[in-house]
Amino acid sequence: MENIIIVGTGCAGLTAAIYTARANLAPLVLEGKLPGGQLTTTTLVENFPGFPEGIDGPELIMRMHQQAERFGARFDYGIVEQFEQRDGVNRLLVDGKWLETKALIIASGASARWLGLEREKDLVGHGLTSCATCDGAFYRNVPVCVVGGGDSACEEAHFLTRFASKVYLIHRRDSLRASKIMTERTLADKKIQPVWNAAPVRYLTDEEGEMRAIEVKDTVTGEVREIGVKCVFVAIGHTPNTGPFQGKIECNAGGYIVQKGGTRTSLEGVFAAGDVADPVYRQAITASGSGCAAALDAERWLTEQE
Repeated sequence: MENIIIVGTGCAGLTAAIYTARANLAPLVLEGKLPGGQLTTTTLVENFPGFPEGIDGPELIMRMHQQAERFGARFDYGIVEQFEQRDGVNRLLVDGKWLETKALIIASGASARWLGLEREKDLVGHGLTSCATCDGAFYRNVPVCVVGGGDSACEEAHFLTRFASKVYLIHRRDSLRASKIMTERTLADKKIQPVWNAAPVRYLTDEEGEMRAIEVKDTVTGEVREIGVKCVFVAIGHTPNTGPFQGKIECNAGGYIVQKGGTRTSLEGVFAAGDVADPVYRQAITASGSGCAAALDAERWLTEQE
């Protein structure tokens, strides 16, 4: 029987591991399909406090990992396949083996939805991203594009106008899915150029492997053309990694875990932190903050049980 198990090793999970380890709870931390979370797919992180020159995403994760280990956190690779709560005990089926724990922190994050084009994974961090707030400042005075037609895509496009010389907004249809006020604001911005009825079909790179253009196909005429951009921002949504917990813990319509006061969930002894419960901010620093909160909530809950 574990005191506490933490699912996920992104900023939320690792911060929770640091706090619970320092509280002598000896947490067991499960690393899943993407150890380190989305930050491991980024290059330079310039907006995490304490690093005035910036820091590589993987290095930041590695440092947090080492910090948690220093205080006694234990790490194990494994995929959570099933979850159940029986007689007040949280049980996880991990790679065919059942683990039991008094308290559980779910920090399994969310996965960006991609377009599924060739070489997509290799281009992340080389002119392909899903976060304008994270990477927009790297593309000053150059053309970029946003793929999507909802509120998130419009918000990303507006944010990018602060840096880019031009922002193409590529959408499969001839009208945006965004709210009326967001649509009006987007179409009124002179730096944003909508590209209607356009389906991305290929990324084009330069000799150094960096993005130079995106190839799109007109969904009406079938015409294929190139749009020269230095970065493609994909804004077609995120999917929270809540598969094993669906139907067991209350989630909203988007699949994100619902928090009920602090980081508590609909089940006693189960807490959620980071992007798995946050469809709004999705930043490394907010994930770390919620990881800290989940650790404190879990520690207090364990004390109450004793």
